[in-house]
Amino acid sequence: MITTPVDAALLRGALDVERTPRGVLPHRLPARARAQFPDAYLATVETQPSGVRLVFRTRATVVELDALRTKNAYQGAPPRPDGVYDLLVDGRPAGRAASNGGNVLLVDLATGAAQTLPGPVGTVRFDGLPDRVKDVEIWLPYNEVTELVALRTDAPVEPAPDHGRRVWLHHGSSISHGSDAASPTAIWPALAASLGGVELVNLGLGGNALLDPFTARALRDTPADLISVKIGINIVNTDVMRLRAFGPAVHGFLDTIREGHPTTPLLVVSPVLCPLQEDTPGPITPEFDGQKLSFRALGDPAEVAAGRLTLNVIRRELARITAERAADDPHLHHLDGRALYGEADFAEFPLPDGLHPDPAGHRRIGERFAGLVFGSGGPFAG
Repeated sequence: MITTPVDAALLRGALDVERTPRGVLPHRLPARARAQFPDAYLATVETQPSGVRLVFRTRATVVELDALRTKNAYQGAPPRPDGVYDLLVDGRPAGRAASNGGNVLLVDLATGAAQTLPGPVGTVRFDGLPDRVKDVEIWLPYNEVTELVALRTDAPVEPAPDHGRRVWLHHGSSISHGSDAASPTAIWPALAASLGGVELVNLGLGGNALLDPFTARALRDTPADLISVKIGINIVNTDVMRLRAFGPAVHGFLDTIREGHPTTPLLVVSPVLCPLQEDTPGPITPEFDGQKLSFRALGDPAEVAAGRLTLNVIRRELARITAERAADDPHLHHLDGRALYGEADFAEFPLPDGLHPDPAGHRRIGERFAGLVFGSGGPFAG
């Protein structure tokens, strides 16, 4: 077996690669942004490599990847599913494996306190690959911090060539991050990217699509042919601002992106349907009944008149803001998120915890996005 150092040349979907004593840690936000993080939760979220994959060319028939994962667990709740690695060969699914070993980040949902329980490096192995030169992709788990330790193969490895696909840069909340999807290539942005024939850079940040200036600057400074920002649900369920602050914050976020991408197609997507918060302000609180985790909104609908935000309020504001800006920005577009997942979809694929779609819901959203956005007449049509 040949050991090949893992470095930025073999990684796609990461904005930064940190060298560690064991190997490398992919980051989805740059060091400048990380220096401004308000809490440890965002530091964990951006290091969960949603959309990040190892990509290389080889004729190897066996591939092994050593990695140290950090898996989330919740005090008193059943164990979370293990993270999954997806293998693609020449763009087609060719294997799937669960990770093992690793650290556990144990979180107390009541207090937010967390402690890390250390564990060993694990190994993921794929064998029986076709004995020919091929492009191999290993998509990393979207829900586990993943430190890459060693890549081993039974034939030499080289970086895969650039196939000239357009780069799609996407920012959103936990649904864009992948929450409760079946695997890393089954999160809705990965499905949409595959159907649209583009290269994905996924800045879906669970709980942290909050119009943060450091995220806007990361979007501004990242090369991209297409950009989308999905705004709203986290702002409501964290109750971080009122209507007076929301509009200027959206303008500032879009202004910053436009500093680096003045004419790039830019799509603003409002929230998908979430009955929990359509007309009820946040914040939300998790509830665990001993078997199932769910969420409850704590706000008072009567306070909307005083500027509290709901999903319907945010949808109206985003439609207004993008319409006004589009008069001077012909490359700016808007999509109502309920076109991706609305009432009929909720009836067919309810949100199991009241907040996040199941694997079938991710597929519905990804297929809808591909058709409406990458399809003929869509804002990202090729």
